[in-house]
Amino acid sequence: MAKRFGGKYSPGAPQVQSGKTSPGGRAPARPRDTVDPVGARANLMFLPAVVLLFTSLTQGALGLAFGLAGTAALTLGAWLLRGGLQAEAAWAARKVARRPAMPRKIAAALMAGTGTTLAALSHDGNLIAAVIFGVAAGGLHLAAFGIDPLSDKGMEGIDSFQQDRVARVVDEAEAHLAAMRDALARAGDRRVIDRMSRFQDVVRDLIRTVEDDPRDLTAARRYLGVYLLGARDASVKFADIYARTQDTQARDDYLALLDDLERNFTDRTTKLMMDDHSDLTVEIEVLRDRLQREGVRLE
Repeated sequence: MAKRFGGKYSPGAPQVQSGKTSPGGRAPARPRDTVDPVGARANLMFLPAVVLLFTSLTQGALGLAFGLAGTAALTLGAWLLRGGLQAEAAWAARKVARRPAMPRKIAAALMAGTGTTLAALSHDGNLIAAVIFGVAAGGLHLAAFGIDPLSDKGMEGIDSFQQDRVARVVDEAEAHLAAMRDALARAGDRRVIDRMSRFQDVVRDLIRTVEDDPRDLTAARRYLGVYLLGARDASVKFADIYARTQDTQARDDYLALLDDLERNFTDRTTKLMMDDHSDLTVEIEVLRDRLQREGVRLE
């Protein structure tokens, strides 16, 4: 009698997550693809500073002084650009966000122009030409990388005090996630890093839910604060142990902890979304009753 071939990798087969079958045979959440907001273009902005440093060594005392100052300005500009790109990416990723406190990309353009002016002065004493080069470099920098977000996003009609509370909790949660990611990089286990990426996606789902409705902060604050702090400490301890011993039992225990945490965070997010739906249903029913009392009949 013919028998259909199948296995754990065949279509419709139960999905396995950390050695266990996920409930309902559903595949675990796939990590979201993320792109480094800095990129190669921003990293190349450190190159002019290195070139200027070495070419200034053959100049006289005044030329060397201008060259070193220009090197410092160009390096500072490249560093500010990296921070500005990261802040812009974080602003764009959130539905509700305040503009960056410091316009780093604009400051980076100013440093690029200043550095270029000093570089020109170190090789040619013509001040007017050096200023022209500096203005051109600053303008090209702005054209290539743009400016920082200069306005808040998604905050119209939202209580600023409540939103500030949400922003503080979200920033704290993102700091914990970053610490966990950095700690696991020391462990060097690709399976654990991928598993952490899925857990972080679940955490960010909860973060987005709270950002959409700041009233959910009270219910989610323990998850985004206390639970993530404990997960961060556990990640640091695991990374220290696994980097030294490569203990597979420690890895399995840590993966089991991530499974439990992910399940709890998923349940909390689902509960918040169900509560929001219930609130909307109640509001609709109240509005329907009010319209009917006013003589408006709804089919």
